Amino acid sequence: MRKVAWRLLPLAILGYVVAYVDRSNIAFAALTMNHDLGFTAYIYGLGAGIFFVGYLLFEIPSNLVLERVGARRWIARIMVTWGIASACTALVSGPVSFYVVRFLVGAAEAGFLPGMVLYLTYWFPASYRGRVFAGLYFAQPVANAVAAIASGAILKLDGVLGLKGWQWVFVLEAIPAAVLAVAILKWMTDRPAEADWLKAEERQWLTQTLAAERATNVTAVPANWRSVFLDPRVIALSVIWLGTVTANYGVVFFMPQLLKGLGLSTLMTGVVSALPYLVGIIGLAVWGWTSDRTGERRWHLIVASVLGAIGLAGAGWLGASYGAVAAMSVAMIGLFGTRAVFWAMPSAFLSGAAAAAAFAFINSLSQIGGYAGPFIVGWIKTETDSFQMALYFLGACSLVSALVALLAKEAASGRKTAAPADAKATRETLLQCASRQ
Repeated sequence: MRKVAWRLLPLAILGYVVAYVDRSNIAFAALTMNHDLGFTAYIYGLGAGIFFVGYLLFEIPSNLVLERVGARRWIARIMVTWGIASACTALVSGPVSFYVVRFLVGAAEAGFLPGMVLYLTYWFPASYRGRVFAGLYFAQPVANAVAAIASGAILKLDGVLGLKGWQWVFVLEAIPAAVLAVAILKWMTDRPAEADWLKAEERQWLTQTLAAERATNVTAVPANWRSVFLDPRVIALSVIWLGTVTANYGVVFFMPQLLKGLGLSTLMTGVVSALPYLVGIIGLAVWGWTSDRTGERRWHLIVASVLGAIGLAGAGWLGASYGAVAAMSVAMIGLFGTRAVFWAMPSAFLSGAAAAAAFAFINSLSQIGGYAGPFIVGWIKTETDSFQMALYFLGACSLVSALVALLAKEAASGRKTAAPADAKATRETLLQCASRQ
């Protein structure tokens, strides 16, 4: 498993870093872009959120194609197309072109995250997934920190070769996507059975371990990928993820503008914006490790969501101050803590095409929050000329996730009790796997 982790996780993490930079760098470009193009907070929030409309529409088809053709080729394709679309944001000249390009970036990137989550379930047994998904989401605070610092520096290229600083942000930060796509084609392996970099006995052990694990969940897996959309557990998990994503993106797309009220330079605004995300790594590390060690997911998610709500409400109450930066750091610990445990829940009872459809479905519905979060925050800011009520709204979204996890015990635990006859069949399957090993 150490070999697998060192081979695959760096690629997954780097890919998500690049993806997250390309979707969130607009928050830093907006520091000068909004003024240059005459965008209000409402127009900017609407455009930032339209990314998720494209993402939502194409996510389920994308994940089903990945399941059929393999992760290596499909993820590389995703990275090349979103890099091109992201670079085209430099050509924006008004609200309409802004909305169109942001929609295309979302459509191009659709399926990357649920596809990568699905891919990692092909390689890692359940007892590793809290740490593995925490490792994947390590990309978020790193990407936010990188985007904050790099974008702040790139904005200083204003006027070079006749381009605005915000245009350089989109052009330069799109290049790594194409470069990493080549690395993924070379180094990523679709399934354990194809891993010639593992010994034969290692491939056999991993393949049989994952097969036996799927056998224990056979009674809980929906009959086909279409039926997952009506599964109460999947619906409950979708609502939980919707609340978390709404809170997260409402912060991501407005953090620099919120901190600009401290009177900092553009570069220092980027540096200070990075701090809450770096502190958020604590949530990934602690929640991922303890949830794998104990095997408990639900209460880990509840506590993390409540912590996120407290931090966001605290930031709203403290206003534009360094105390708000500290409160936002607390919020990031909670919001990133939810990411460490969430995907271990549906992967406990889903596999194959059902997992591909469900992961994409859950993440697709959450993109409504990715759209609604920036839109509502922008609207509240425009109406009240303050971020206070907007932060209270985002805190409430995180609290809703905690309440749903508290009430939906079966979904949040990721388990479903098998009927006695099914349990007998499961034991026989496990014995067969053990005898072959």
